[in-house]
Amino acid sequence: MTPNDDLSQARWFKSSHSGGGNDCVEVAFTGSGAALRDSKDPEGGAFRLSPHAWHGLLGAVRPGGPALG
Repeated sequence: MTPNDDLSQARWFKSSHSGGGNDCVEVAFTGSGAALRDSKDPEGGAFRLSPHAWHGLLGAVRPGGPALG
């Protein structure tokens, strides 16, 4: 994902673990990666990840991912 990707028409998805609240992370996918944003502040900007970084993040947060500490 490049800094110039236009996210104004992006389709954002909430985590299935959000419990229906408004305190979760949303993700949008584009041809060049993924973008993450805070659902409480959707106009506050997005954190952009390359495909490689997105898969690395998923591997780190999924059960059985890297151990912390």
